[in-house]
Amino acid sequence: MNRTTAAEPSAHLDQFARRHLPPADQWPDLVFDLPELQYPARLNCVADILDQAVAAGRGGRVALHGEGISWTYAELQQQVDRIVNVLRGPMALVPGNRVLLRGANHPMMAAAVLAVLKAGLIAVPTMPLLRARELGVIMQKAQVQAVLCAHALREEIEVAPDRPQRTLWFNVPADAQAGLAPERSLDALMAAQPASAAACDTAADDVCLISFTSGTTGIPKGTIHFHRDVLAICDCFPRHILKSEAGDLFIGTPPLAFTFGLGGLLLFPLRVGAAAVLLEKLTPETLLQAIEKYRATICFTAPTFYRQMATLAGKYDLSSLKQSVSAGEALPVATRDAWQQASGLRMIDGIGATEMLHIFISASGEEIRPGATGKPIPGYRACVLDNNGQPVGPGIVGRLAVKGPTGCRYLDDPRQRDYVLNGWNLTGDAYEMDADGYFFYRSRTDDMIISAGYNIAGPEVEDALLRHPAVAECGVVGKPDDERGQVVEAHVVLKPGFEPSPVMAAELQDFVKEQIAPYKYPRSIRFLSSLPRTETGKLQRFKLRST
Repeated sequence: MNRTTAAEPSAHLDQFARRHLPPADQWPDLVFDLPELQYPARLNCVADILDQAVAAGRGGRVALHGEGISWTYAELQQQVDRIVNVLRGPMALVPGNRVLLRGANHPMMAAAVLAVLKAGLIAVPTMPLLRARELGVIMQKAQVQAVLCAHALREEIEVAPDRPQRTLWFNVPADAQAGLAPERSLDALMAAQPASAAACDTAADDVCLISFTSGTTGIPKGTIHFHRDVLAICDCFPRHILKSEAGDLFIGTPPLAFTFGLGGLLLFPLRVGAAAVLLEKLTPETLLQAIEKYRATICFTAPTFYRQMATLAGKYDLSSLKQSVSAGEALPVATRDAWQQASGLRMIDGIGATEMLHIFISASGEEIRPGATGKPIPGYRACVLDNNGQPVGPGIVGRLAVKGPTGCRYLDDPRQRDYVLNGWNLTGDAYEMDADGYFFYRSRTDDMIISAGYNIAGPEVEDALLRHPAVAECGVVGKPDDERGQVVEAHVVLKPGFEPSPVMAAELQDFVKEQIAPYKYPRSIRFLSSLPRTETGKLQRFKLRST
């Protein structure tokens, strides 16, 4: 096991990211115990994923589909290399500089991310819905020196505090080209650049990505990842759980700025020579339409989408679909059952973390056990720890701890000490393991409701409520109570045709009592028109607690 960076010289002329890594004694243990995880000391992840695919003769295969656009591997490589030449030439960036990226899921956004990594720069992807103030915080924390932004999302960037002068727009519509100086258009600058560029000779542990957490706690953190980390996530979950291959076509909703989407919709397909569909602003219905249209085989999205898709699935031909992957938040059993009944597919559940880069516990096929997230995927180890940091056996709820080839390294953040304990990454999730080694999600560790001495997991109550035919969505939190310490409070969104009322609240309470132990029922029910969620679909329970 290794907690420190290698002695291999860095390619970075700008050492900001390396200087702001946590102290070595605060790193988690890193484990590289699979043959496929033995990476050379020098590597550039894009050279391995994209350039080698073209060199191996896959240049003519389709790599990415977008709305009205399809690029082969060779065409994608040419687009990436033109952007690399813009970054090195007109933008005058040097290895180690940070580049903020902003765009919806589109082949040009994918090419921009890959180009930043290939050039030896550090990508700082950001969610399309972030506002100027939030973008300013990220720019300041990561000391961003350049921005590549989709023209359609320019407004918040233009007014963001401390925006770098080196800001380029891409996907500029024809009617806007005339009013935009050529030196501000990535599209125009690319046209003047050669279509080939050498990858930066980066070390395996050179930083290539700073991903900011999606803000379920309200305070995002910058997580630092290396070139070897990008390859490691490609060589663990998709290789051993998805068993993906060149004939697959990936599709889904997570933004490329979210590590769930970056892996599932770009890195994983490219690693095996497969293709991906990148579409903007999908709804449950348009995602189903796209699966049918493109004949997708692997779908990535969040439980809330699968729940809504289940009611619509009968209208579409989903026969091409082989795998459906759920992550981003806990998967209710009711949602898993509804999707399987509608599609015939057994859901692959998974837990990942921005700190870990992607999924580390999951199961597929006959290994799936209803109610369980799964087992540690090959390459990772996991256990449950008590409050003293000691491993506990089956049947005891505690803190999930994990280690593998990736791990938490926060960008200059004291919360590093909270995430790593004795070499383990503490994900902030409360889990229980059974005698067969399956891991069962109970709640976020800070979301466990303690009421009159009972520990009550909010997701268990949510799952019971979701089985009621009137409930579209719900979120359960603990509400302070003088007598019980906390009581269970449910925030419920009803389906069309059902009206909030005291009678409906009582009906839902009685229904929960019939599903699970009566002491877990929600003593308070609040009806809402919608639930607060992050752009990645995660429920923001801290907002429910503050209302």
